[in-house]
Amino acid sequence: MRLAGELGAPILSVDSMQVYRGMDIGTAKPSRSDRERVRHYMIDVVEPEHPYTAAEFQREARTLMMSDRHPLLLIVGGSGLHFRSVVDPLNFPPHDRQVRTDMEAVADPVDALLEVDPRAGEFVDLSNPRRVVRALEVWHLTGLTPSARSMAEEAMAVQEYEPLYEFTAVGLDPGQAIEARISSRIEAMKGAGLLDEVARLRGRLGPSAAAAVGYRQLMLVVEGRLDEEDAWSQIRAETLALAKRQRTFFRRDPRIHWVPWDDAIDDRLTTVRAALEL
Repeated sequence: MRLAGELGAPILSVDSMQVYRGMDIGTAKPSRSDRERVRHYMIDVVEPEHPYTAAEFQREARTLMMSDRHPLLLIVGGSGLHFRSVVDPLNFPPHDRQVRTDMEAVADPVDALLEVDPRAGEFVDLSNPRRVVRALEVWHLTGLTPSARSMAEEAMAVQEYEPLYEFTAVGLDPGQAIEARISSRIEAMKGAGLLDEVARLRGRLGPSAAAAVGYRQLMLVVEGRLDEEDAWSQIRAETLALAKRQRTFFRRDPRIHWVPWDDAIDDRLTTVRAALEL
């Protein structure tokens, strides 16, 4: 927020869950006053019933980028996939619900995928049923196997981290302090009324929104299927696991300049300015 104010730049959120209206506390959305001070994009885009895809996010975010008159834009967050969908030439294949249903009914999806593409295991996590079914769905809709898709020019650019748009990236990683920070943040969300927020959203969460950490566990509490304390324990554990996955994802990106963590925000900001050559 301070950097945005100094630069007069809007913020583009690449958080996959902040797009949903009503999911405020659990996604740590910027406050209404923050959004009045600095313009934010890709927040409160759709109702939580809507299964907002990464492809939809990409289209809308890029449209906003191209139409915005500011010379600088701060991309902040969040989801590695959504970040790369904005800056890199990621191509999202089409979806078809009936084809997906048909592929889910296949007796052995892994065998079916390997039959059409013996090298599929090099590009698809065969232990993940959802990814296997998705690969089969894409093959049926486009005729392209995972191997063939990996050889496309755009796919190779993504693999080599060749961006579609020029950008400078800075990463902040609190290192060993992550567990304490997560625990503190969860306690703050608990005190701010996250359970009540989830209760208000009962019956309104589509498949994507319902999968969000915190909402998934507390909805079970609302429905009387999980003890509240057990839910908070699960939220802590799953948030930490998510943070570690995000860290691994972003650490692979050679374009990100990682700055040393400092608890003092003024010192942190000074380091970030230097990294951005401001």
